[in-house]
Amino acid sequence: MEKLPNVPGKSLTAVVVTYAPGGRSGKHHHADSVLAYVLSGAVRSENSATGPGQVYKAGESFFEPPGSEHLVSENASTTEPASLLAVFVADDGADLTTFDK
Repeated sequence: MEKLPNVPGKSLTAVVVTYAPGGRSGKHHHADSVLAYVLSGAVRSENSATGPGQVYKAGESFFEPPGSEHLVSENASTTEPASLLAVFVADDGADLTTFDK
C-alpha cells in the first residue's frame, strides 16, 4: 500500500489474485475503484455496473467502479490456473474486499 501524496486520504494497493482450475470467488464488492489486469490464463468477470459477464485473457484488463458488486469472478478454465493483478485506489485503511453473506 502506498499513500497517494497528490490525493489526500487515498492509497494505491496492488494484489495478485490466483485461481486454481475451475476456481472462483463469491459475490463481493470493493472499496472505491479497482482496475484488474489478467496476468495468466483467462478470467470470467461480471460486475453490476459494467454489463454482462465477459472472459478476459492474459494481457486484458477491466475496471470496477465504486459502489458496484462483483457478481462473477472465476477462472474460465477447468484445466489451467489463472491470475490477475488487482490495483485498488481506496480510502486509507479501507477494507479492500467485502464478501456478501
